[in-house]
Formats: sequence, C-alpha cells, structure tokens
Amino acid sequence: MDKASVKSLLENPSQKFSLPVEGMTCASCVARVEKAIGKVEGVKNVAVNFATEKASFEMDPSKADLSKISQIVEDAGYKLKLPEKTTEAEEEKEDNQFYKALTKDLLFALILTLPVFLISMSMEFSWFHRLFPASVNHEKLMDYINKVLLILTTPIVFISGKRFFTIFWNNLKHFAADMNSLVAIGTGTAYLYSLVATLFPEVIASSGRTPHVYYDSTAVIITLILTGRWLENRAKQKTGSAIKKLLELKPKTAFVVRNNEEVKLKIDELALKDIVIVRPGEKIPADGIITDGLSTVDESMITGEAIPVEKSRGQKVIGGTINKNGSFRFEITALGRQSILGQIIKYVEEAQGSKAPIQKLADKIASVFVPAVVAIALLTFIAWIIFGGAGAFNLALINFVAVLIIACPCALGLATPTAIMVGTGLGAGNGILIKNGESLEHAHKINVIVLDKTGTITEGKPSVTDILSDGITEEELLIIASSVESRSEHPLAQAVVEFAKSKGLRPEDPESFKNLPGHGIQAVTGGRAVLIGNEKLMQNYALKPDKFAADFDRLSSEGKTIIFVAIDGSLKGLLAIEDPIKSTSEEAIKKLKSMNIKVVMLTGDNRKTAAAIARRIGVDEFSAEILPEDKAREVAKYQENGSLVSMVGDGINDAPALAQSDVGIAMGSGTDVAIETADITLLKSDLVGVAGSILLSRRTIKTIRQNLFWAFIYNVLGIPLAALGLLNPMFAALAMSFSSVSVVTNSLRLRSFKL
Repeated sequence: MDKASVKSLLENPSQKFSLPVEGMTCASCVARVEKAIGKVEGVKNVAVNFATEKASFEMDPSKADLSKISQIVEDAGYKLKLPEKTTEAEEEKEDNQFYKALTKDLLFALILTLPVFLISMSMEFSWFHRLFPASVNHEKLMDYINKVLLILTTPIVFISGKRFFTIFWNNLKHFAADMNSLVAIGTGTAYLYSLVATLFPEVIASSGRTPHVYYDSTAVIITLILTGRWLENRAKQKTGSAIKKLLELKPKTAFVVRNNEEVKLKIDELALKDIVIVRPGEKIPADGIITDGLSTVDESMITGEAIPVEKSRGQKVIGGTINKNGSFRFEITALGRQSILGQIIKYVEEAQGSKAPIQKLADKIASVFVPAVVAIALLTFIAWIIFGGAGAFNLALINFVAVLIIACPCALGLATPTAIMVGTGLGAGNGILIKNGESLEHAHKINVIVLDKTGTITEGKPSVTDILSDGITEEELLIIASSVESRSEHPLAQAVVEFAKSKGLRPEDPESFKNLPGHGIQAVTGGRAVLIGNEKLMQNYALKPDKFAADFDRLSSEGKTIIFVAIDGSLKGLLAIEDPIKSTSEEAIKKLKSMNIKVVMLTGDNRKTAAAIARRIGVDEFSAEILPEDKAREVAKYQENGSLVSMVGDGINDAPALAQSDVGIAMGSGTDVAIETADITLLKSDLVGVAGSILLSRRTIKTIRQNLFWAFIYNVLGIPLAALGLLNPMFAALAMSFSSVSVVTNSLRLRSFKL
C-alpha cells in the first residue's frame, strides 16, 4: 500500500458492516431503513438490500457506534442484528423458522379458503338454490350461509393473515406504510364490511343498500398473497445459493500434527503454523505451503480451472480445494476470513449486498409508492360513489380493495438485487469476483480494453533465451549483468539472475546501484561502471548499438525483450528475454473483438518487440516504451475520446491505471495493491475471464431491464384496470402475488448462462 493509501486510512478509520435487518417486508421499507441509518453522524455509504435483507454501511467508530444505529433503526420500526448476536448458522436457522411459519400459515389458509371459495361461487348459480326445498326461507338460508362463511374466514384473517395486520399496526405507530398496509387495509375493509352485513344487516339496509358479503375475496386474497410470499421466499433462497456453495467448500474437520501425534480437530480449532495432513479425496481445510509430499489438486471450485494442478513441496495450496491422488502435509498460512476462500466469500457478500445505479429510480418510486396507491384507492372509491349509479357503494368498495391489492412495490424492489445476487454468484463460481453492483453495471458499457503485457497477456515468467557479447566473454558479461540485476526486483532482472545461477555463476554485490525507471540500471560492480537497460538508455548516454543492430531487429521481431549491457562507457553485449504468451490470450482477444470491443496493449518494450507480440495475438493497436506512470494517462486518453475503458493488469505499477479506468480488472496472481484497486478480480489469471466478465455484465443488465420493465408495466396497467372496475380483487391478488415471483424467477434464469 502506498503512502497516500496509508494516510487516507489513518484519516478515515471507517469500519465496514453488513448486518441483517428484521422486519423488512417490501421494497418501500428499504428507503426508511436507509434514511434512519444515514441520519447517524459518522455513517456513510448506506445501502439496504431488500433481496438479502441486509444493511451495508461504513462507520467512523470515533463518531458513532452500532448500539446507537441499532436503536435508530428500531425507532423506525425495524431491528438491526448486531454482529456479536448473530452467526451464519443462526441466520440460516431463522430463515428456516420463517419459512416453516409461512408454510404453516399458508396450509391453514388453503384448507379454510377452499370451502369459502366453493360455497361463495356456488351461491352465484341457480342450481345451488334448487338444492334446498321451496319451503326453506331464502333470506334465512343466506343469513345462515353467511355466518358459516364468517366462521371459516375469521381464522384466515386473524391467524394466517395476522402478519399483515401486525406489521400494519407497527407501521402505523411509526407513521409509515408498506405493501402489508395495502393488504391489511384492503382485506380488513372487505372483512369488516362483510361482518357488519352478516351480524347487523339492518345497519346497511337502513341506508338503502343491499348487504353484500366479500368473504371469498378476503380469504382468497390472503391465501394468494401468502402463496406468492412462499414462492418468492423459495426463489430468493436460490438466488443466494452461490454463498452457500462457497461455505460448503469448507470441511468440518482436519487431521493435524500436535505434539508429534495426529489428532482430528474441528476447523475452528485450527491455528496458524499448524501442520495439516491431507489424504487422497479430502478437502484442504486452509491456505498453506506444502512441507512434505506431492499430489494433484482440483482447484476448479475456486479458479474455474478444470484441470487438476500438480503440487509439491514449497508450493501453495488453497483452502476449500480437493486433493486428488496423493498425500501431503502443509503448514497453515491463512485461516477463516483471511484465507482465499474467506476473501472470495467476503467479496461475494459485499457484491450481493451492494446496489447498482440502475436501482436508484426503482428505490425512489418504491419509497412513495404506498401512500400514492392509498390516495388512488380513495379517489377510486369516491369516484365510484359519485358516478357509480345503481349499486355504487358495492362497486366502490370492490374497486377500492382491487386497487390496494393489485399494487406491488415488491417487484420493483426485487428487480435489481436478485439479478445482481445471481450474477455475482455465477461470476464467483467461474473465478470472476465482482466488487459491487456498480462495477457489474458499468462493465456492460465497456468498449475499449487496455491490456498490460507482462503477466496479463504473457505468463509473467520471463527467461533469458539469447546472450551476445563483443570484446568480452559471455560468461563475464553474464556475471556482471547478474551482479547488477541482483539488486532489482523487476521480473526481467530476476530472469537474468536465475539464468546466471542455472549456469553455475554467483552474482556479486554491486558497490553502487541506481534504478532508472522505464530505462534500466546504473551501477558499479567490481570497480566497473555498468549500464544495463533498453535502447533508449543507451541513446541517452550516446551509445549506439550499431554492431548489434541486425541481432536487435531479429530478436525483437521474435517478440523478445532486449537488454543492452555497457561497461565503462562501451557497449559490450545484449541479453534477449522472452516471456511466453499465455495459450488463451489470442483466443480471448479474438472473442473481445467479436464483441465490438477495441483491444489495446501497453508495454514498456520497444516498438519492434511490441509489434511482434501484437501481431501474434491479434491486437491492432498498441503503445510501446510506456513508463509505469504513463499507463494511467494512456487510459485517460481513450476516456477523453468518449470511450468507456477497462484496464487489465496485475502489478503494483498497474494500480493507478486500474483506478483511472471505468472498470479495473486485476489478475488474481497479481499484487494485493492491484487486486484491492480493481473492480473485478480474475482468480484464473486468464484473459478469457475478461470477456466472461463483460458477457456476464451484459446478460445481468439485460435481466435487470427485463425485470424493471415488467415490474413497471404491471403496476402501470394493473392499477388503472382495477380503478376502472375491470379487475376482480381475487384476480388482483393473484397477479400481485406472482409479479414478485416472476421477477425472481427471471433472475434465476441467469444461473443457466454459460460464460
């Protein structure tokens, strides 16, 4: 982390939280919880997700505390679950309890609603009345049947429908309203009117109206809405299946060497530096480094790479991956949230809890939706009373209830987050970690991809292929070059040192050393003044590489990087270094170009080397001899032309360009700084993942737009139809219940998308 980042961290010691919120029952709740948390001083970046039922925010602990935030949320009518009071297991248990209670209420309502519906419908047909003798008094029969319907409907309202009225009452105490308020007002009005019509018909008759009952509407509406909630709950559980699958990768136990004995421990009993024994077919319990043995490991669940990876002593293993056919021991280096699997789970949780910009309009509408619908329903009632003609009151009441019931802010609230949950989960399952909903949305607009060469297009494993000298032996040249390069951490320098060691040569420590960024090194070793670097460095010191011109052209045209060596003011030789191009780079670039995306390569190499590599991989545009600090300016240059740019890199010197770009994509094999700066991380370190990220973004945004379209159209058409009396309340309830289900189901279709 650079000095600016450290300074920023010290000046802004914010802590991030993502906590469950109880009591959110529809999309209109989101705005109220966000507003409540956002009022607290020291809290910023508040985002409440209706699909995950969690609130994410940053808090400055010097200005605010969780207990204060929790109290404010409670004052708003909801409950914020604090971290020490909740675990993943408890959350899952509570979800299961909610699901069981919902199932119980639904089954109870179904059993009683069926006879209510059948009796009510039968009363509309003449054959029903012919079932009774002519001597039976019709009015008394109707009175008797209405009382039976009252007895059957009352438990539906006060047992199965209790949740709607309880929430309505709590909302009323906080001067708030949500979808439950609409259901409670609508069904409550129909039930109370029917109750009066049954027990006190003379009250209604005295006003000149025929006492009608609406028990069937009340019972069916409650049952259908509970059915919709049940289906919605089932579907929402599936949208979060990605995190469950990741959690399932953790084994429950592990075999550890303690006091020279093999003991079986639970995962939460493991400690750093423990020596773990892994046998064939077992899951690796934590991150670590192999100390003994060899095997192949299936890392597909983490990286998406299908081919098992060979592992031996000194190599890293990842927790959650599966050992194949060998046995080995390894020392634990990371556990829990600090492990790679823990970081992936954290990434996915944060992404699924975040909001995409496209959701803002839906949230604004949802926040004023319920009061607006209540106002429309009242206007509908008044209009029908005035202009309804004969039977105006009954028509006004029916249409009032229909307007309340048809309206559904939940579909609006679920349209975006459910698609983001499935999309980010699908990405994680394919080795693509997306930081947040904003990154996912922006990625679909990308039309320029800027690729760093080393470690992105190439393997990032350079090696010396050629050595040429003049007036000095190759061995002397190599000793001097490796001695100077031994003080550098540059990948090309390390390649020279490794090549010297492979020849049995021992580099010496230089007396002086000066790094010349973008050019090379100036040093003194063995009493000799040495310059090592590119053609530009030689030119700066008036050294013309004419004697190596033909070799320079030949090696550069092969895509190799050339390092010149000058000793005591005289050019003495060159080293050619090749970094193999990844086998999938050409295929990935071809795919990106087929998606109408311009692909640009940045490299510090000379133009001839850059041109050779560009031709080989199919890149039409490149910038050569780019200094690390110039990369961000190159990105900005394309942005100034109106392009939306994604930078793909893996090194520390890529971090500014990643931050400058509209969507930064980091290779998982890269540095922590690059990964932290990036919006998307590719665990597989493969350019194919870049195309996959953009395709995933395009499909997710397409799904969100479909969801929002149907959610808006449903309400735009449904409410006027209900107000005009063209929609029976029972059909309104059916439509409302399945509007949310259809949105969630459409989001789930993303799971079958092939990247």
